[in-house]
Amino acid sequence: MSAEQAPLVDPQARVIDYLRVSVTDRCNYRCSYCVPRDGIARSAREETLSFEEIAALVKVFVGLGVRRVRLTGGEPTVRGDLPTLVRLLRAIDGLGEIALSTNGHLLGALAAPLRAAGVDRVNVSLDSLDPAKFQRITRGGDLPHVLAGLEAARAARFRSIKLNTVAIKGFNDDELPAICRFAWERGLVPRFIEEMPMAAGRTYLPGASLAAAEIRALVAEIDPRGRVVDDAGGDARGAGPSRYFRLTEATDVPSTTPRRFGIISPMTENFCASCNRLRLSATGAVHACLGHDDAVDLRAPLRAGDLDGVRAAIRRALAGKRDGHTFQLIGLGGPRKAMVQIGG
Repeated sequence: MSAEQAPLVDPQARVIDYLRVSVTDRCNYRCSYCVPRDGIARSAREETLSFEEIAALVKVFVGLGVRRVRLTGGEPTVRGDLPTLVRLLRAIDGLGEIALSTNGHLLGALAAPLRAAGVDRVNVSLDSLDPAKFQRITRGGDLPHVLAGLEAARAARFRSIKLNTVAIKGFNDDELPAICRFAWERGLVPRFIEEMPMAAGRTYLPGASLAAAEIRALVAEIDPRGRVVDDAGGDARGAGPSRYFRLTEATDVPSTTPRRFGIISPMTENFCASCNRLRLSATGAVHACLGHDDAVDLRAPLRAGDLDGVRAAIRRALAGKRDGHTFQLIGLGGPRKAMVQIGG
């Protein structure tokens, strides 16, 4: 194997086999933890990668050992004809899995076409089951649309469907048990995410972040007879950083659907030591870490037809991958980029 084709290994000896691909920095929601109230600068159309360019870059990454891709945004489903991109990616030899993260608003119409095109897994954001609270945190979102999208996803029979809930003290901490029950009754897996100080802290409320230990305690309150124990994750286990747990049952005969949930805990129980991913922005910049603004341009060498230059740029980005982020609970230490610009 030539040095150019060697697998991606960072300076900390972490093997990179997972790529998150932002297909747009646009979104039809303006979630408070994702989009700063004063907005962000959007990329111009000519700066945004075409589907063919995205597929060409993913093919390079797959040649370097990436086996899983997740499509993100912004909101990926607002980009027209997304199943076409999925079909282009599915044709790449060596790519094992394609996943999608979405707010679910357009999933009612798109779930079946996306599944048919080759999406294996889908994660849907659901921060509240109360329509008014949901509208408030999303700044205009429509809960019935999202619930309809979830039902369409269930009907499409994705390999796994997970609910992503950003856990916020004083907003939805009282809903975590209800969200778990909602998910478990439908064969879904809820996941709770600690809020992060993205956009230089402009989307972060110090003191409102719910820690992983607090999340586990709230889930345990669902059944005082049960215990929260570590869990392998089952079909929910993907390539990402979520740690899985299970609320045990008092009976010796377990139910057919385990009471499983996940936690993504960058603030209080970080997972930097096991990081296995890079991020590709909608404009073709590769980001080595969500928590830093370092980025290396792949678009210029790609559009020049220089695939060796693309590979060299990827390795240059990887060489600068840090030990970890510098997030602080007081809201400092985050990057200037907003979550909507890179897709989480």
